[in-house]
Amino acid sequence: MNDAVVLNPNPLIRYLDKPSDDFTRADLVRFIEANGIQMVNFRYAGADGRLKTLNFIIKSREHLENILTAGERVDGSSLFPYYIEAGSSDLYVIPRYRTAFLNPFATIPSLDILCSYYDKDGNSFASSPEYIMRKAHQSLKTNTGLDYEVMGELEYYVISEKDPLYEAADQRGYHESSPFCKWENLRTEAMQAIAHCGGFIKYGHSEVGTFTESGLLYEQNEIEFTPVRLEDAAEQLLIAKWILRSLAYKHGVTVTFAPKITTGKAGSGMHIHTRLLKEGKSVMLERGKLSDVARKAIAGYLTMARSLTAFGNTIPTSYFRLVPHQEAPTTICWGDRNRSVLVRVPLGWSGSQKHMLVDANPLEATSKNHLADKQTVEFRCPDGSADVYLLCAGLAVAARHGLEMKNALKFAQQTYVDVNIFDDKFKTRVDELQHLPTSCWESAEALDTQREIYQANGIFPEKIIDGIIGRLKSFDDQHLRANIRENEKEVIKLVNRFLHCG
Repeated sequence: MNDAVVLNPNPLIRYLDKPSDDFTRADLVRFIEANGIQMVNFRYAGADGRLKTLNFIIKSREHLENILTAGERVDGSSLFPYYIEAGSSDLYVIPRYRTAFLNPFATIPSLDILCSYYDKDGNSFASSPEYIMRKAHQSLKTNTGLDYEVMGELEYYVISEKDPLYEAADQRGYHESSPFCKWENLRTEAMQAIAHCGGFIKYGHSEVGTFTESGLLYEQNEIEFTPVRLEDAAEQLLIAKWILRSLAYKHGVTVTFAPKITTGKAGSGMHIHTRLLKEGKSVMLERGKLSDVARKAIAGYLTMARSLTAFGNTIPTSYFRLVPHQEAPTTICWGDRNRSVLVRVPLGWSGSQKHMLVDANPLEATSKNHLADKQTVEFRCPDGSADVYLLCAGLAVAARHGLEMKNALKFAQQTYVDVNIFDDKFKTRVDELQHLPTSCWESAEALDTQREIYQANGIFPEKIIDGIIGRLKSFDDQHLRANIRENEKEVIKLVNRFLHCG
């Protein structure tokens, strides 16, 4: 019996007795007929990064077959206003069967399926962020022979009325338990729903940034995923955001993924972990140490870091989070276990896992070691405003670029730091390194400078790059942070404008 099927929380996988990659149209029809499903919902992301919905009430088996086969038409100019002209805006949305899941909120029993966009000629829509991501992943695999896995850390605030009982300490909410953590049940309910919808979750916990202000409680939480195929990693983040917002609405509270809530309090990031594999095995470590392959990928991330913000830090308040002397990075460098750097190599288990297990559990001295190589590298600047597809595509391009750079290992050595770079005594060292942009405008300029790398091999269309640059520059925020950072009313006004980003 396959434990991966029997113990899987996704009811489609259990019922169909196969992994989601093997789902067929006939499988979905069989599940729908056997489980009283009355509605099919198509889901796809728009330019704002949020999932869109198209509902179908099932009228007959023939109708169902037609929906699952032909897809439907949509207005691309409304979904992608920066990339498509109204005169050529019709697109097809075609379901990808492996993404099907039971809608956890529908009052009418519903099956939801994520879709891909196609143009009038039946070709993948060139400006679709999801297609760009697939191309970037395939290019990486073709050029390097390596597979690419990604996992996200989704930080968010729950905003509710203040509860005077069991108040958590200001900015001391890290891994707090109920009753000091008020919204633990919302988090665990979301985790269960995400898992039922196909997400692979590592864990969830409360985060540092809990505070109260003006009679409201702002409680920060986080859900972290496990490394999976690039395409799956991006989509489970999209689904997780939708689930968290839907549950918040159900509970009468607000969930926000905004990068900054107010001045002087912790912002929310969306850190992205990556790892490279060959024939299914990680190549991140070599003889217990970080491999040259991993170091080259890090060099790529750092080389492309300034332009990657165009996909991962897309609104003015992104740059109110990326300020010196906070845990959010500003200096382009990397290090081990160092939260002040842009790319962090998290603590691994290599060499120590067996000793720790036996020390804590003496009866396990002769047991089999089940811990595998979990080593990733963490890119720490993105936030909840990110276009998840384009960010993942950009990271894949950056990893490939690093692997192809002639001086990648030398660059990695030059940008390695093993200190807290925010300490004043290391100011000279910090001044020697490059820094992240301080505004959307500066991010757009960085993207324009490196656009040829993204456009190489036909990955990012020129029109997409132009559209992103135009949107970022439209905020006209070159001096915004300096002008209003001391004006709390203006900061809050800006925060509220982008509260529901991504």
